Amino acid sequence: MPLTEIKNSLAALADPERARNLEWFFKTGPGEYGEGDVFLGIKVPEVRKVAKRFVGIEVGEASSLLKSTMHEERLAALLILVAKFAKGDEEEKKLIYDLYLANTRYVNNWDLVDLSAYKIVGPYLTNRSRRPLHTLAASASLWERRIAVLSTFHFIKNNDFSESLSLAGKLLSDPEDLIHKACGWMLREVGKHDMETEESFLRKHYTEMPRTMLRYAIEKFPEA
Repeated sequence: MPLTEIKNSLAALADPERARNLEWFFKTGPGEYGEGDVFLGIKVPEVRKVAKRFVGIEVGEASSLLKSTMHEERLAALLILVAKFAKGDEEEKKLIYDLYLANTRYVNNWDLVDLSAYKIVGPYLTNRSRRPLHTLAASASLWERRIAVLSTFHFIKNNDFSESLSLAGKLLSDPEDLIHKACGWMLREVGKHDMETEESFLRKHYTEMPRTMLRYAIEKFPEA
């Protein structure tokens, strides 16, 4: 069975020492944002290789893999879904988009969000209502809010900045540092395309912005 083959392929690459380091890096301790997550200890390029080998599995099988307790297995599932979305017809794209939003509780660390949201949610909503992003941004879930922000990376790449700016404005008072970093990152990306637009937003909000958000937003600015 494909899922067994995928799991066995990943298990063969497991590195217990690296797993311990990753569990520290991704904050899996009690009360931390990744609490309870379990790692095999596999480098992302190696997970990508496994995902590429099994990209032909059914969407339903990828969905089952996404529910795994092992971080790298969820990552492989998301990489498979991203690849299938890119090549899928409209029916399959909708299936994957709906599956993704129905299973955000498994997209539960920043790397999982950052490698998938702007390649599934962003493209799907390009010519549709962006309301789902604002629903996600109002969620109690840190990861759903980050999905909302990171999904706009797709729009930025196509010189559409409105949603990134709107969400950054709404999330100025968000309590989570990972959201401040995400918003600051997207603002910085806006600036790469249109510095005037980013500066206009910063002039309006810099006094109330979390310092982390501001620091990320101006990271590439000239020192002066």
